[in-house]
Amino acid sequence: MSTKKRYAVPPTETEWDIPGSFDTTFRWEYEDARDSLVKLYEKGKNLQWNTNTRIDWSQDLDPENPQELPDESVTIYGSDVWNKLSRKERANLRRHLQAWQLSQFLHGEQGALICTAKIVQQVPNVDSKFYAATQVMDEARHVETYSRLLHEKFDLAYPITPTLKRLLNDVLSDSRWDMTYLGMQILIEGLALAAFAQIRDQAKNSLAAAVNAYVMQDEARHVAFGVLSLQEFYGQLTAAEIRERQEFAFEAAVRMRDRFLQQEVWERMGVDVGEAVKVLLQTPERDMFQAMLFSKIVPNCRKLGLLDAADGWLRARFTELGVIQFEHWDDTAAELAVA
Repeated sequence: MSTKKRYAVPPTETEWDIPGSFDTTFRWEYEDARDSLVKLYEKGKNLQWNTNTRIDWSQDLDPENPQELPDESVTIYGSDVWNKLSRKERANLRRHLQAWQLSQFLHGEQGALICTAKIVQQVPNVDSKFYAATQVMDEARHVETYSRLLHEKFDLAYPITPTLKRLLNDVLSDSRWDMTYLGMQILIEGLALAAFAQIRDQAKNSLAAAVNAYVMQDEARHVAFGVLSLQEFYGQLTAAEIRERQEFAFEAAVRMRDRFLQQEVWERMGVDVGEAVKVLLQTPERDMFQAMLFSKIVPNCRKLGLLDAADGWLRARFTELGVIQFEHWDDTAAELAVA
């Protein structure tokens, strides 16, 4: 059965081709392995899970609030726009907002699947190829899991947002292997971890909470993999090459932050898009949530030497955004990911 009928907004395309070319690296040195990546590889093998047996899919979702999230998680909650909605309209809005967010998770996970397969081909070290191979399996499982949650339980989905699509296009079309790491492992996966955590911590529905908790377990390792793989390499780059990566990291992070305006949902629900976005931009909780999205990005940029390199350009940008306080935020979490 085609999934096209489940899209709340008709997709303009059912597939998307990204032209590009890159080198595929074979490595004949099989014993040159870094202990940290070997440990991560072992952990990746041991923590594989089957979504069909690990998660109880017999659980039902409340049609009015599928993940049983508090109304405070609705970005226009308490505004005049929200107050004008009827009980039925609020219930429908909850379902669509949740389906929209999970749909972006789903599309992002397919992007991660493709990026990681590219990393296996490109990366010059065998230990990185080994771990990336376990991540390919992880990402396939994540695509399967979110697809099942949306198609079987929500019976509703949304197309990929233009912002996420552009970022994936940039990451996948770049021929340099480290840019694939930086874009996917550090930025997209890092931002996703913060969003996953919010659902895991707020969802009262055990199925929804379980899905995000298990995916987060994998994603923490994926981000650690990106950091471990890039630290040594970035120490060898010129100042000009580092600046290019700083600018890419900053622009991509801001682009991902600004994608949470949810215009597609407001339009689909018949809510005035301009009015809803205006409320959203003025909501203090939005600033807090968007700042939290950087709680994984900023510390990892520090670990990669991007914060203070090239005269501290990236540190200055993150300071202007008001997110520099996160630079030491997840040191403990990173250590647990590879322990």
